[in-house]
Amino acid sequence: MDRRQFFRQAATAGVGAAAATALTAPLAAPAIAQENPKITWRMTSSFTKNTDILWSAATDIAESVKEASDGNFTIHTFAAGEVVPGLQAADAVSNGTVEMAHTCCYYYIGKDPTFALGTAVPFGLNARQTNSWLSVGGGNELINEFLAGYNIHALPAGNTGAQMGGWYRKEINTVGDLNGLKMRIAGLAGQVMQKLGVTPQQIAGGDVYAALEKGTIDATEFVGPYDDQKLGFVKVAKYYYYPAWWEGGPVVHAFFNLEKFNALPKSYQRMLKDACANANANMLARYDAHNATALKQLVSEGAILKPFSQEILEASYKAAQEVYAEITGKNAAFKKIYDSQQAFKKDGYLWNQIAEYSYDTFMMVQQRKGTL
Repeated sequence: MDRRQFFRQAATAGVGAAAATALTAPLAAPAIAQENPKITWRMTSSFTKNTDILWSAATDIAESVKEASDGNFTIHTFAAGEVVPGLQAADAVSNGTVEMAHTCCYYYIGKDPTFALGTAVPFGLNARQTNSWLSVGGGNELINEFLAGYNIHALPAGNTGAQMGGWYRKEINTVGDLNGLKMRIAGLAGQVMQKLGVTPQQIAGGDVYAALEKGTIDATEFVGPYDDQKLGFVKVAKYYYYPAWWEGGPVVHAFFNLEKFNALPKSYQRMLKDACANANANMLARYDAHNATALKQLVSEGAILKPFSQEILEASYKAAQEVYAEITGKNAAFKKIYDSQQAFKKDGYLWNQIAEYSYDTFMMVQQRKGTL
């Protein structure tokens, strides 16, 4: 056998042996399977299923993550009361009862008023300003710096846009008409209203109608026409006021147990971030699409639509500044985030009044003239 023939035969034998080894050896796990482990989480919502736009943000997040992970990352969603009551969602996340929640920061101001700044505060940012402050203005980093003390990490996962000022059993024309009023109202707005003589009540959304019907409260705010119509408030209180100066652009957050979130693969963290961003945009779009129709229907059902008087707005604004001065004087965490929002808001309204306001005002005039 010459040398060339020998090496040809040796090479052929080597290839055959390698092939045989490949057929009998166990296959290595694909990289995608290693990176996408099977994980199952539970998410509790602060909202009931009949407020479907609020509720659907939770299911949107779960569906997005499931699809993006090829079914490996599963999130089971639970409405308010199915695992814990709606106003206990943050505690459930913090202590690990559930891995995540869909809720509003300002439900938890009993722990610290700083929570309110994560959702909305009286005469605060509008929806677009809020999204901008959170995403590019450093806002979400500040919120998470605060929430880390509660073992929570948060991502924006919804915004309702400016809300309505609520339902009242009697007309509210002057500041004096507010005196003695028992009103369901959340967040720091309750403290502001208290300065105007209102007795604020914090009641979960699912319990508001019964409280209003029984006269336990005289007034309630919730979200806006679409949800308010579903909840039937027009049947028990006919005066419908606007705007909700306490909620110009309220955020709904996804809360995550901080330790659980940090333990996720980076790919799953990215899936959650993308899913929450999608839910955030979808919620505002859905409210914008449905509120006008619902408002017309509410008026046809007997709702009396009225704006808050300038006197009430000015008095409320003054009272809000008093509340902020009191809190910032003794709460460094609140002051840090509030100051950031204030600086962002000043520039925001400088820009808004130039293009957006001018354009929208002209178009609204055309709408009222019937020329659109």
